[in-house]
Amino acid sequence: MAVDIVTFGCRLNAFEAEVIRREAEGAGLSDTIIINSCAVTNEAVAQARQSIRKLKRERPSARIVVTGCAAQTQSAIFAEMAEVDRVVGNDDKMRSQAWRATRDAFALDAGEKVAVSDIMAVRDMAPHLIDGYASGLPRVFVQVQNGCDHRCTFCIIPYGRGNSRSVPMGSVVDQVRTLVERGHAEIVLTGVDLTSYGTDLPGAPKLGVLTKQILRHVPELKRLRISSIDSIEADSDLLDAIAGDARLMPHLHLSLQSGDDMILKRMKRRHSRHDAIGFCDQVRRLRPDIVFGADIIAGFPTETEEMFARSLDLVEECGLTFLHVFPYSPRPGTPAAKMPQVPGGAIKERAKRLRAAGEAALRKRLNAEIGATREVLIESEGQGRTEHYLPVAIAGERVGSLVRLTIAGNDGQRLTR
Repeated sequence: MAVDIVTFGCRLNAFEAEVIRREAEGAGLSDTIIINSCAVTNEAVAQARQSIRKLKRERPSARIVVTGCAAQTQSAIFAEMAEVDRVVGNDDKMRSQAWRATRDAFALDAGEKVAVSDIMAVRDMAPHLIDGYASGLPRVFVQVQNGCDHRCTFCIIPYGRGNSRSVPMGSVVDQVRTLVERGHAEIVLTGVDLTSYGTDLPGAPKLGVLTKQILRHVPELKRLRISSIDSIEADSDLLDAIAGDARLMPHLHLSLQSGDDMILKRMKRRHSRHDAIGFCDQVRRLRPDIVFGADIIAGFPTETEEMFARSLDLVEECGLTFLHVFPYSPRPGTPAAKMPQVPGGAIKERAKRLRAAGEAALRKRLNAEIGATREVLIESEGQGRTEHYLPVAIAGERVGSLVRLTIAGNDGQRLTR
C-alpha cells in the first residue's frame, strides 16, 4: 500500500509534502501514514492528534509517522501516543536518510521512536527538485525560503523551522520551469518569512530579484503568485515587478497581525499602523486593481477594546479583501504566553467580529466585480480563481485551462458568470 501524507497548516507544508512522499516511497516505506503537522496554534496541534487517532481506527495496520512543526516543537506529546510509531524532525523530513532509518526501524520493530535533530543547527537549505504534484492541481507551490530570524513574541514557528535560509535562485528557476513543463499553470512562491529571501545567499539577492529572474527565464509561465509577505521588507524590485508584469498576479497577503501600535510593539513586529496603511496605498498606486489579504490576531495579551478597534478599522483603512483571523493562542515557551492574557470569551468575540468584517469586505469586492472581464484558472471541477484570487463558480471547463469571461454576479461567496 502507498505512503499517504496528511498535511496541516501552511502552503510551505504543501510543497514539502511532495518531497516527503518521494523520499519516503524511495526509501521503501509502504502502508504508512505521515502526518505533516502545524504548530501555529494549540488548535492546530489538537487537530493533528485527533486526526492520528481517527486514522489509526480506520487503518489499524498502517504505521503512523508524525513530522512537521508540531513534531519538532512538541515531539514528546506525539511520542507518548500509542497510535504513533515514529516522530521525525522538521529538517529531517526532507532528507532521504531519515526515511531509510524509519524503514529500518519498522523492519526490526526497534530503534528510537523520536528522530528529531536540533533545528537551530541547520544553516543551509538543500534544493529539492520535484517533477510535479501528485494532486495534479494547476496551481502549485514552490518553496524558496525556510525558517525565520525574527522572534515575534507570539510565534513558536522559528523553533519549529530554525533560522532563515534560502534556496539558490538558479534552483528555484529550475523548479518553476520543471513544474511549468509538467502543465502547472500557476506557481506560488512560498516560505516562512518570504521577504527575508536571499539574506544568506552570495550577493544577498532579494525576493524582487528572484521574482524578476523567474519571469524572465520562464516565459512559458502563465501566472506567478506570491504568498504571505512582511510588507516592511518589500524591496524596490518586487514593487517594480508588481507594477510592470501582468503575469505576477495582483494579489498580496500581508502579515499585519494588529492595527494598534502598542500591540505591534509588544508583538515585536517591525512595522507600525502607519507603515501598513502606507504600503497598501503605495502598491495600489502602482497596481490599481491589487487585492490585499492579511493575517490579524484577535485578543493578543494586554489588548484592550480600543486597541482591538484599531485592528478592526484596519480592514477598511488598508482596503483588505481577504482576512485570515487567528484567535490568540498562547504557545509554551514564547514571551507572549507570560504576558497578561485576554479572557477567552473576549478573544472569541473579537475573532467573530473580525471574521464578520472580513466577510463583509469580501462581499463588497465580489459585488464590485460584476461586469468585469477576468481570466479564470480552472482549479477543480466547478471552480476557478481570477487573477485577484477571487473564487468563481464555473462548470463545464477543463481543469487547468484559463478561461476569459465576464462576471455576471455572485452567490455571496463566489463569483458567477
